[in-house]
Formats: sequence, C-alpha cells, structure tokens
Amino acid sequence: MSRTAPLFERLAARYDAWYEGPVGRVVFPLEVACLRPLIQGLPAPALEVGVGSGRFARALGVGYGLDPAHAPLRLAAARGIRVVQGAGERLPFRHASFGAILVVVTLCFADDPAELLREARRVLRRGGGVVLGDVFAESAWGERYRELGEAGHPFYVAARFLTRERLTDILRAAGLRVVRARSTLRQPPTEAPAPEPVVEGDDPDAGFVGWLAVPA
Repeated sequence: MSRTAPLFERLAARYDAWYEGPVGRVVFPLEVACLRPLIQGLPAPALEVGVGSGRFARALGVGYGLDPAHAPLRLAAARGIRVVQGAGERLPFRHASFGAILVVVTLCFADDPAELLREARRVLRRGGGVVLGDVFAESAWGERYRELGEAGHPFYVAARFLTRERLTDILRAAGLRVVRARSTLRQPPTEAPAPEPVVEGDDPDAGFVGWLAVPA
C-alpha cells in the first residue's frame, strides 16, 4: 500500500473541504487556469494520476482517475470521473493507453516519483503529453507547507516536495522533456490569498507551476 493512502483514506472529507475554504476558493481556480491551456489540445482519453476527490479532473475535462485510496475515489466518482484504485508507480493500464496524463501535487505524496513518471511515459500515446502541476520545495509556498508539516499538519507532514532540478532530472530519466510552462501564486503565502493573473513561463518565485512534458 502507498505510504500516504491511509492518510487520505481517513481524511478524504477534510481534504476535499479545503477547496471550499478561504484559501482553496481562491487558489484552486488559479491552479485550474494555470493548467487548462497545457492540457487543451492533447489527445483523448485523459487520466489523472492521484485524482483524489476529482476536482481537478472534473474542472479540466479529464475522464479517468486513479488513486491508491478508496475514500477519495468515491468522491471523484460522484463528480463523474471513471475511477480506478491503484498506485501511480504500477499503473494498471496497457502501453499507450492515454493521450494525456495529469499529475497535480501528487509527486510529493508518491512513494517513488521517478517510477510514477516512468509509468506515465509508458501509458502515454504518441502525440500525447504529461501535464504536471507542482509546488516546488524552493518556493515560498513550498517552504510554508514544509513549516506547516513540521508543526504537525496532517497532509504537509507527509509531503516531500521536489525541487525544480530534481523534477527535471526525473523527467529526463523517464524520457520526457518540458515544452511549455505556466505559473501562478506569485504572491507570498497567506491565509487570505488574492486572485492574480496566470503568466506564461516558469517563474521561479511562483508557488504553483504547470509544466507540459512530452516524449523526448
């Protein structure tokens, strides 16, 4: 079993409620706006690895979702996602099954991020792409989440955020290369974030960055 599956099994409702809270109501639309242009135009079908409660999948038109925990999958299914229980490091799909793979703030909870991305590359169809949404360890938001984890926050204590350099390395090892990036949350982390424009490119000061990676 995934090291974090019991956490999300137990706290699925709390995790999902974050999106309706004061931070989630502002941050989630920004993250969706960051990712939408990256996934648009990729061939169907689309799969989200680490689908959780299905909010990103529904907002971005992703039809399939995989997660190791059952409780979040029930929420995702209620949002119209076709769900499969399983680990991202061992995707239960044939080679070249999907045209788009979405991975949003999932690598930090994965047992083996490198293997997850190798599996994403394996099930990717020709002409497809992997869309990543991440909080990098070196960003102000990554540092804030690390502090919350050290203070005992149940989700962030389990998160292992990657640096840009590390993610670039494991993408390269998986046979993927980044061809487009978008950034948001360039404001300092706060309990009362404000809407802001999403910008093209990988802004090193951004708290949330979307990358589109394609086969190298």
